[in-house]
Amino acid sequence: MRVALFGGTGYVGSYLIDALLQAGMQPVVLARPGHESRVRHRHSCDVVGGDLEDTAALDAVMRDADAAIYNIGILREFPERDITFEELHYRAAKRIMRSAERAGVRRFLLMSANGVKAQGTPYQESKFRAEQFLSETSMDWTVFRPSVIFGNPRGRNEFATQLARDIVASPLPAPLFFGGLAPWNAGEFALSPVHVEDVASAFVNSLNTAETYGEILALGGPRSVSWRTILQHICSAVGRQKTMIPVPALGVSAVAALLDRFESFPITRDQIQMLLEGNTCGDGAFALLDIEPKPFDAEHLKYLADPNQEQQTCLKNAA
Repeated sequence: MRVALFGGTGYVGSYLIDALLQAGMQPVVLARPGHESRVRHRHSCDVVGGDLEDTAALDAVMRDADAAIYNIGILREFPERDITFEELHYRAAKRIMRSAERAGVRRFLLMSANGVKAQGTPYQESKFRAEQFLSETSMDWTVFRPSVIFGNPRGRNEFATQLARDIVASPLPAPLFFGGLAPWNAGEFALSPVHVEDVASAFVNSLNTAETYGEILALGGPRSVSWRTILQHICSAVGRQKTMIPVPALGVSAVAALLDRFESFPITRDQIQMLLEGNTCGDGAFALLDIEPKPFDAEHLKYLADPNQEQQTCLKNAA
């Protein structure tokens, strides 16, 4: 099976390439000119140079493809560099879906996110509209909505690595965010962290699983974990103790209103809002796809203390 992959040079994309090759499939990857070297196992992939506005390049990736995966997403936008949710989550996704239909591609998988909705943050709303557009195409589609994704970052941005760097390694106490004025439930909002290898396996296993056609599938780890426990697991993985204190989200949002336009500021107002909403979901999709998801615990966070350990394992498995 030839699989057109968009977003193959990023974090989750590198694991999608691993999983596709392990399943005996042929990835066809779009890479921006000059970024071809970022394609994992590039000598085993078909690599097409071009960008997301290059219709000829998109059509070349789709040519003779049996399926397509749209895995492009950002966590924050930088309009001055033309990096926006509207462009990357919605407009580019639409162009690629249209290219897939022109090429006669029958199967299409979309990477979305848990918690997307029509009246949400720009991040949530742009992904929701991409889902709606895909549902109106003629293809056999599946939408995946993972909770926060963790696993060895391979030199890219990743949830637990960012928390270890920006919060656990900081000399400041770790913030236990809370909404409103009372701190009684500080840090108790929950997420369902899901391992990147399990996400990649879900995508690949679904390609020939008819039960997933026309479905929106949530991908969560085997148990939900509070923000406080997430930080505790990361501390354990890196061998550090950390003081944690309640922090009102309103205060952080006020500071972010002034500073989140700067890339060095670690969190945006919308990210704080989405954190406090929680990000939990079940793992039922994994049972459907015959996958046993990995828990978010110190054992599966060992890469935080030794980043090369898990990467070497992945390379060995992909060989």
